[in-house]
Order: sequence, then C-alpha cells, then structure tokens
Amino acid sequence: SGAMLSFAVDSHATALQVLDRVKVITFAESLGGPESLITLPVTQTHADVSPEERERLGITDSLLRMSVGLENAKDLIADLQNALRICGLL
Repeated sequence: SGAMLSFAVDSHATALQVLDRVKVITFAESLGGPESLITLPVTQTHADVSPEERERLGITDSLLRMSVGLENAKDLIADLQNALRICGLL
C-alpha cells in the first residue's frame, strides 16, 4: 500500500527544479491512483488558501508532497535522489 510524505527544500525555485527533474514520479495532484505523484501544495491543492492560513498549516512555497504508488521502491528512491542531487541538495 502507498504512503504520503511531505518535505521541504531550500526554496521555491528548488522545489520547481525538483518537480522538473523527477522522471518516475509524476508531477500531478490526484487521489486514489496507483502511480507515485508529487505536488507543490502552495500552487496546487492549497492555492486558494490565504497566505496566513497556509503559514499556520506549514504549507510553505518550498514544501513538496509525495504520494507513493505501486512502482518499485528502489526506482522511486533513485528517482528522488537523482532529482535532489541535480538540484544540489544531496
């Protein structure tokens, strides 16, 4: 079964770079699918929430959320590690 994880990177620009560099994980928002997805809540799921409320909730412009799907765990880890490495975070 899948899981959800959230993590922040050093900036909004880096978050966008990570989204651009993942290959196995898809940049999209969805519910109930079998594929691994990554989202940027500040511009997607929480775009209509006030900045004050987002701050209260910890939804920063550098927060990423990933829904883990059914792909091979090693492939997902390698994909995320590669994206983070290219962005200079590893």
